[in-house]
Amino acid sequence: MTKTIECVSPVDGSVYATRAVLSEAEADACVAKAKSAQPAWADLPLATRIEKVKASIAALNAMSDRVVEELAWQMGRPTRFGGEFGGVNERADYMMSIAEKALAPDIAESSDGFERRIERAPQGVVFVIAPWNYPYLTALNTIVPALVAGNAVVLKHASQTILVGEVLAEAFQAGGVPDGIFQNIVLDHAGTERLIASRAFGFVNFTGSVGGGQAIERAAAGTFTNLGLELGGKDPGYVMADADLDWAVDVLMDGAMFNSGQCCCGIERVYVHHSLFDAFVEKAVAWVSALKLGNPFDPETTLGPMANVRFARTVRDQVAEAVAQGAKPLIDPALFPADDGGAYLAPQILVDVTHDMRVMREESFGPVVGIMPVKDDEEALALMNDSPYGLTASLWTSDPDKAMALGRRIETGTVFLNRADYVDPAVCWTGCKDTGRGGAMSAIGYQAVTRPRSYHFRKMKS
Repeated sequence: MTKTIECVSPVDGSVYATRAVLSEAEADACVAKAKSAQPAWADLPLATRIEKVKASIAALNAMSDRVVEELAWQMGRPTRFGGEFGGVNERADYMMSIAEKALAPDIAESSDGFERRIERAPQGVVFVIAPWNYPYLTALNTIVPALVAGNAVVLKHASQTILVGEVLAEAFQAGGVPDGIFQNIVLDHAGTERLIASRAFGFVNFTGSVGGGQAIERAAAGTFTNLGLELGGKDPGYVMADADLDWAVDVLMDGAMFNSGQCCCGIERVYVHHSLFDAFVEKAVAWVSALKLGNPFDPETTLGPMANVRFARTVRDQVAEAVAQGAKPLIDPALFPADDGGAYLAPQILVDVTHDMRVMREESFGPVVGIMPVKDDEEALALMNDSPYGLTASLWTSDPDKAMALGRRIETGTVFLNRADYVDPAVCWTGCKDTGRGGAMSAIGYQAVTRPRSYHFRKMKS
């Protein structure tokens, strides 16, 4: 019997899409096709590859109405926010604009006697395992530089956003990317791990859970396959005594609640200097209380359902445990009658929280945030670093020198000052500890999808 993967819509609990899982033979054929097509793609001029990728992104933009509707059905994002086209276009345009410089050879000598240089060679076939929370942005973070650098790409998307890969395949075909260079495939976990273990790919990029990353590492063990892993996060914000309070509340609460809290770099815990704590909490409660939870197709909705009932259950369990341990919930659930005990989940702010509570240590990935007062920078630093994760940290102060000095002591991939929850394509997107390894965006993003190849030529006169 053919295995299938279902996407259950969080909007109404219906099965929105069903797709058949590839057999082993079908999956192997896709990899073989990619390997066969890749050398000719890599031989094309860089400008030609960029032209075709750029045309593909334009084709994706032309499908915006379809994309926005399908995203709402698949993972619950309110249609009022559109798709992910702002970020997609910004990141794709930037990565293509730096490609020539990022991929340029490093020439040690070019003389009559010697040619010594390092070039960036494509990895060959790049495997992208993409998540559901920002299904276009996260996938294209790797796909764009991989294709531009001369790789073939095989994409396996999350079951929750199973249609996204099909849309991307249509876009790359419309943009003129040759057959076999970009392929979307449907696999289960076992099929995914089998391909990785067979050394089918030159590079594997995975965005998802820590457990998923560990499974990828186990599958790749002994193959020496290069891996990029963006895993969990528990990103903190620290509001210092001289912060712009209104700006801090606005950005931090948006960072905690946007996309129903389902953001890789979403704010999950906030530490506030004791002198501002009461005022910050009061304003934060007002901000969150003004959200509207509801059907994502309602133009008034600002908070849609979580992508899956089980994700909402995790958040509910964390909140309930914290309250039982002494935390105080500040958001009145009566303000959010759409909370149905399932995927539709009311937001919550917790105070009187401690790091003994799961909600302050484990990834929530939902619309809940804990807020704690701190007496000074040292206490805030200790709390920010008291986490198994390290993706981003957000500092709020009018003193950038102070922020820089503190930021260098935070165990994290990115330090923000007076902003949060943003991926800047000009700087490396990376993490430490259980957040994973590797880097995307910036010139470093090209290093991930290529490998160094050295040339040492002694020129002999005939």
